[in-house]
Amino acid sequence: MLNILLAVIRRDLLLAWRRRTDVFTTLVFFVIVASLFPLGVGPEANLLRTMAPGVLWVSALLATLLSVTRLFAADYADGTLEQMLLSTEPLPLIVLGKVSAYWLVTGLPLVLLAPLLGVQFDLPQGAIGVLSLSLALGTPALSLLGGIGAALTLGLRGGGVLLALLILPLYVPILIFGAGAVGADAAGLGAGAHLLLLGASFLSALAISPWATAAALRIAME
Repeated sequence: MLNILLAVIRRDLLLAWRRRTDVFTTLVFFVIVASLFPLGVGPEANLLRTMAPGVLWVSALLATLLSVTRLFAADYADGTLEQMLLSTEPLPLIVLGKVSAYWLVTGLPLVLLAPLLGVQFDLPQGAIGVLSLSLALGTPALSLLGGIGAALTLGLRGGGVLLALLILPLYVPILIFGAGAVGADAAGLGAGAHLLLLGASFLSALAISPWATAAALRIAME
């Protein structure tokens, strides 16, 4: 089982490297959206620190939403996805491998870039650490839930808009917990409760999403 998972991750990482322009587009989008806010609202430090958690988390959410539509699109276009469905290997395991590779090339870079962007908002060092931890817990959940939407809208015209309508309600709690963790830490209230809720959201998505995504893919391919 582990060998299958690693093989899927290795394959998708290789394909992502060959299409690395798409990956860079997502990262550039994240950086541009997060960087425009300090330029637009001015250099007021207290205002920047207050809005930083929400801005960075919304930027990460939008970057994920922009790129998750491509999760199964290439395999659907060249017929590989059909072969995956016909394979004797568990489809939820294949889905988990693809989502894991997607997070490694999209979500993980967002986590690594967040501290640098936090400096633009004059966040203290402790708040930057909480921001990185919250994104490390939250972005995998965003990827897992996004996989469900990507599977449900696979092959549909205007699927990107429909994907946003389907997935955004599921993203909102993660956004609230993630931004709330940084805000609570900055206010001296402690971020533990918010981080625990983020962890619970991630584990819930990990338990449910691969099977829900696999079922959605079978429906989409019928």
